[in-house]
Amino acid sequence: NIQFYADIYGVPRKGREEKIERLLAFSNLTPFKRRVAGNLSGGMKQKLGLAGSLIHTPKVLFLDEPTNGVDPVSRRDFWRILYQLMRERVTIFVATAYLDEAERCSRVGLMHKGRLLSIGTLAEVKKLMSGTILEVRTSNPRKTANLLRNQLRADSVGLFGNQVHVVTSRPEETQSEVERILSASDLKLAKIQSIAPSLEDVFISVVAGKGEGQSHANL
Repeated sequence: NIQFYADIYGVPRKGREEKIERLLAFSNLTPFKRRVAGNLSGGMKQKLGLAGSLIHTPKVLFLDEPTNGVDPVSRRDFWRILYQLMRERVTIFVATAYLDEAERCSRVGLMHKGRLLSIGTLAEVKKLMSGTILEVRTSNPRKTANLLRNQLRADSVGLFGNQVHVVTSRPEETQSEVERILSASDLKLAKIQSIAPSLEDVFISVVAGKGEGQSHANL
């Protein structure tokens, strides 16, 4: 596979093998170089595709959802490789639906239904967030989210893992309302506090009033 890409890009035969060996070591694929590509795992196939793309030493690299369907360990390895490429002054454009990955990038563009909503540094994009986020921790997050959606006057209520995020323009009043609602239920409030928004919070906030649809964060 790598030899094929080397031929396509006209990489000289002289020094090619040494470069391939470096790419295999770089992507942790050296132990598998005798394995048929079709028998590699999803993460290894992605790294093989990246190695093929790097054989001609590009200055700009475009990656379309490179870690989609890849296991967490391979995702981590893949981003380690991308960071190394950045240190070597390769410009990388990544399209991803994983907003935690978007937080790793130096500049971020948010797209919704094919329209660019914002672009800038992570700090600049996060300024799009309207309202304050209250993080609510209880004994039953899912039940808490459903209860607050039905009874709480807030801009939005969302479930984030084992936490509930409440977006509000009235943080003090909303906190009192949350405490009152939960005290009247069988749910135990462990903690409630205001937090800085994640990129996922910002994205949800921005598209909340724009209708439903397939959304991506493009970087």
